[in-house]
Amino acid sequence: MLVKQLSVFMENRPGRLYKLTHALGKEGIDFVTLSIADTKDFGIVRFIARDNERAYEILKNEGFTVGITELIGVEVDDKPNALAEVIALIEAANINIEYLYSFVLTNHNSAKILMRVEDTEHALKILTEKGIKLLSEKIL
Repeated sequence: MLVKQLSVFMENRPGRLYKLTHALGKEGIDFVTLSIADTKDFGIVRFIARDNERAYEILKNEGFTVGITELIGVEVDDKPNALAEVIALIEAANINIEYLYSFVLTNHNSAKILMRVEDTEHALKILTEKGIKLLSEKIL
């Protein structure tokens, strides 16, 4: 299973992040995850919303440069070394992890890991064979 993530490329200047978050918030769109990577002049805001399709349309209409990326999502026990064990499986197959981020929901004893890899199909096959729980947007 894959999780769709929205990626917004935008200038790194005051007011831009507010414009993005406010455009979605005023329409009732809630974030599940949010990650920002920046350089001096530009940044990439990556997120998953409760309604990705609607969020995509809202941001396009507001003039943002937005794309959709598919990530692998896995759930592991919220304990030391759980993330390392998943990474070891991917790296043992010589698959590069381009980026990842994780989060823990309160009232749960598990961590969610979202990652973009070079060879998604191969990584999914390995994780499935090893019994790693895969996520979809519906269970985030």
